[in-house]
Amino acid sequence: MDWCHYRFRSHWNLPARPTAVYDVLQRADDYPHWWPQVREVTRIDETTGTVRIRSVLPYDLAFTAREVRRDRVAGVLEIELTGDLDGWARWTLTADGTGTLARYDQEVEVCKNLMRRLAVPGRPVFRANHALMMRAGRRGLTAYLTTAGQAV
Repeated sequence: MDWCHYRFRSHWNLPARPTAVYDVLQRADDYPHWWPQVREVTRIDETTGTVRIRSVLPYDLAFTAREVRRDRVAGVLEIELTGDLDGWARWTLTADGTGTLARYDQEVEVCKNLMRRLAVPGRPVFRANHALMMRAGRRGLTAYLTTAGQAV
């Protein structure tokens, strides 16, 4: 087992149509407005930017995100990550009643030295840290959609 390799999947039930959710998720520059752990997004060009995140643990992760798929009809947004994390992340949106089921998949290799050194004893803590970040993101996006009048 590679202790520095992670696969994550989260499901978010959101109170807005898939197109409204897609419109918010495709604007990565705005993530810091609704996702507290996304501290900074700096656009490099139309498809690439740098991202700095920090959850409960006292360290930042920084990476470059490059768009590899943007498909509004299929409800898919996918990025490639390089830096403290190497891999990919994907949003897949589907209608769920009057709302949206947003599935977030991520597969990454941790490259940050501290996390690599602590890979074995820290793995459960790193996974819990990620879960807390995702929970806060779901709450933040739900509130953002509601405040923006997108909730159904």
